[in-house]
Amino acid sequence: MNKHSMNSVAENNNAIVIGWTREQMAQRCAQDIEDGCYVNLGIGIPEKVAQYVPAGREVIYHTENGLLGMGPEPRFDELDPDLINAGKKPVTAIPGAAYFHHGDSFSMIRGKHIDVCVLGAMQVSEKGDLANWSTGAPDAIPAVGGAMDLVAGVKTIYIITQHTTKTGSAKIMPECSFPLTGQRVVNRIYTDLCVIDVTEAGLLLIELAPKVSFEYVQERTDVTLINAS
Repeated sequence: MNKHSMNSVAENNNAIVIGWTREQMAQRCAQDIEDGCYVNLGIGIPEKVAQYVPAGREVIYHTENGLLGMGPEPRFDELDPDLINAGKKPVTAIPGAAYFHHGDSFSMIRGKHIDVCVLGAMQVSEKGDLANWSTGAPDAIPAVGGAMDLVAGVKTIYIITQHTTKTGSAKIMPECSFPLTGQRVVNRIYTDLCVIDVTEAGLLLIELAPKVSFEYVQERTDVTLINAS
């Protein structure tokens, strides 16, 4: 399936979902990762990106708990409980994969040896600020993990997130209200409705999910978008 053949409407528990599914969002992001890239995947929807390496393309996936050469999710008969990603989910290892200490893994990140990182988000600002580790509420459980190191050390940052919260509030806004993971770090945003580039001129909408209109997306975004079409 390519980006032009992705369905815009999917049935999930008899409910109609407008836009791309989580799997389609991950697949769309995978299409933009170039051959030969070293890529770190965050927890959640970003983990699914490893399932969709385009045919004929080599992508080396890195996980900060100490694996370079992470493969797709294993079949049941392939499952190894000792082989997991940073989200504690079982993975496979491709031929030539390497295992190493957690500290060495972060040296790769901090040394700018990782080309692309795909992360989730609670909020993204129009300047590319990212908030993805805490709401800042007194009872919130912080979950920064390696995100601050990743946004500071990786060359390109892609975000995959639902366009709005479960209650319909915008996640793309003028300024993040939650504590920041990094300032001006996001390069591209993939949501269930569209793909947006963060540019000096503003947020540039470069692609819509099939049957989703620009106006529909703009109504669910708290900043004015630039329409590339």
